Formats: sequence, structure tokens, C-alpha cells
Amino acid sequence: MKTFLGYPRSNGTFGTRNWVIVIPAQREVSMLACKIHEMVNGTQFLMIPGYWGRSKEDRKVIARTMIGVGLNPNTAGVLIVSAKKHFGYPEINNDLLMENIQTSGTPVREVILEDVGGFYNALGEGVRLARELVLEASRVHRTSCSIQHLNLSVKCGVSDATSGVAGNPVIGMVFDKLIDAGGTAFFSETTELIGGEQMIADRAVNQQVRQDILNAVHNIEEKVKSIGEDIRSINPVPSNIAAGITTLEEKSIGAIAKSGSQPIQGVLNYGECPTKAGLYFVDAWMSAVSLPLTYAAAGSQLFIFQMGGGDLPEKYPAMPAVSSPVVSPVMYVTGNKETYAKADDSMDFNSSSVMDGTLSIEETADNMLECIIDIASGTWTKSESWNYRDQLEYYLTEPCF
Repeated sequence: MKTFLGYPRSNGTFGTRNWVIVIPAQREVSMLACKIHEMVNGTQFLMIPGYWGRSKEDRKVIARTMIGVGLNPNTAGVLIVSAKKHFGYPEINNDLLMENIQTSGTPVREVILEDVGGFYNALGEGVRLARELVLEASRVHRTSCSIQHLNLSVKCGVSDATSGVAGNPVIGMVFDKLIDAGGTAFFSETTELIGGEQMIADRAVNQQVRQDILNAVHNIEEKVKSIGEDIRSINPVPSNIAAGITTLEEKSIGAIAKSGSQPIQGVLNYGECPTKAGLYFVDAWMSAVSLPLTYAAAGSQLFIFQMGGGDLPEKYPAMPAVSSPVVSPVMYVTGNKETYAKADDSMDFNSSSVMDGTLSIEETADNMLECIIDIASGTWTKSESWNYRDQLEYYLTEPCF
């Protein structure tokens, strides 16, 4: 059994990273929470959207996502920051966040601006508590554990023909190997299933999961039609067409290759955690700044961004966005040798050996899994070396009013 070096948690899970998360329970204290994070090494900051979302259901999504990030194995401690003990909407409050996160044994502290006497006192108290949590987390040392404790997630983007032929199939094989070992993996991008949804539905573990998959695809396509667009006329993108992809079905088959071949245990809503190991589909938009957040909430310890690179500039490409999933590092991979050559200081793995016939998909997947184990054991991804984080977006779907 393959192993990695992870941080042991009291609930039996293992983290690949060891962060303390500062979470504002209300939008009004986002700046306070951010300043606490900026003053304490070893912390990350999860911002709440403006006005707590547009509806009760949106607020439930926000709270579920915050709780999930707090429960992630990479989270060593949580500091909740609020203006009042009971403030705003009942769907998001200190007690709800603390009670749910503490079920995992994760240390949780709170600082309440009103109770400590204003912003400056709350800043000092927040820094003190965050430092305590960080110092406590630093006493946890890595230990050897089975890869059955790994939770991986994937997104594909900037796609071209190499994505469906090499990049995605290699990740799919990695997922197969991980799940065979007892691990967990997540894939998403509901729009990327259109045209290939029957292939995914056929892998459902039961009829309910099968129907959930088909419903997710139907619902997103109907939403697109409701605003006068036809997603089947938007895809494939120009770089796909230039590479010879002629239909949306061909595009979708290449996109879903990243899911591998294992049975699908369930369909997760945004910010939802699975109840057992295995492969899961997450019903969400394909945005690079919303997917990492739901994956982190589901327990993903490493987010894999598979890039084609067909739309990158011919020379001196811009860095891809470093979309931090708050607690989980981003691993950039590609099956396009030209993309890797142009952006080798951004890419963590090159699977173009499949394209030139040097290695098989399975051999390349074995190499990628070793790279993943190395990162899970503490080696930084290239994006982690940048002191930059994108503002993450919650996938909120309720109408504006």
C-alpha cells in the first residue's frame, strides 16, 4: 500500500497541509478577520460574500461551505470572527459554525467585536487567539499514512485536443488507482457533461444517483436556455475545433475522461461533504474560482488543474490564475508538451509522454501519483510559492431580489 506523510487529526483523518483558518461570520467583520490573518503566519482567510447571499438557500450554501472548509483534514484550527454573538441571519451564526466544526475535534476559537470593546481590541484578541492556534498546530508532526486518506479533486480548463487524449485520461487513471486503495476523488463541471451524461449516469451505484446525475445536467441546460443561450452552440471552444474536435459529444467525452472508470457514489451539492470514500460528482459551475472552494468543503486536500493550453500566447504566456482553495494547494498539470515548455515554472507535472508514445496512460498515471504523494507529503506546488490568492467565489444560484 502506498503511503504519504500527513498531519494526523483526532478524527482519524490526515492533512497534507496544516493551516489555521480565520472565518468571518458576518460580512461586516471581513476586514477585521483579514487583518488578523495578515498578522499571523500559518493562517488562511475565508471571506464571506457580501450581504450573506441573496436568499435563505444561498445562506445555507455559504454556511455549509464554511463548515466544510473547517472540517477539511488540512485545517488544524479555526478562528471565528463576528460583530455580535447573534447577528444577521439564523442560517449563518457563530454557534452553528463552531458546533459543526468541533465535531471533527478541530480546535475552534471565537472573537466577538462587541464583547471585547470594538475593532482595535478585537484585532488584538484575534491575533492572540490565532497565534495560540498556530502554535498548537505546529506541534502536530507528519506521520506515515495510507493513501486511502487522500482526497483529490480535478478541474480541466484552457482545453485543447491533448486534454481529452492525454491529460484527462491520465488523471482518470490516477483516480482509479486512488479509489482502488480506498481513497476519495471529486470531479465536477456540470456543463462539461452535456452530450456525455449517459456515460456518466451508467456508472452510478444505484438508480437514485443515476437520476441525480441526469437531473443536474438537465437543470443546467434549461437554465442556459432560459436566458436565450444554447450551450451546445457555444462548445467546443475555438482551440478544440482547431485541433479537430467537431461535436460537443466529442468534447464532453474528453472532459469526463478525468473522472476515470470507477462507480460514482453520489452527486454532491455545492459545499456538501461525502459520507464515505469513493468517487463523487459535484454539481457546480466550471469556474476556476468557485470549484476549488466546494472541493475544499468536501474534504479535498489537493486540487488538480489540468490545462490544455491551446489559448495561451505563443510566447511568454501569462501565469495561470493561482486560485487558492483556502486550505488545499493547486497542482497544475498538462498533457501538452508545448504548454509545459512555455509555462514550466507554473506546471507541476507533464503528461505529454502519452501524446508522443514514450509512456502509456497507466505508466504516466503511476508517475503522476508519485508526484501527488510527494506534494501530499509536504513538497510545495509551484503555485504555492507565490504570495498571491484569488478571491474565491461561492456558487450561489438563487435569484437576485
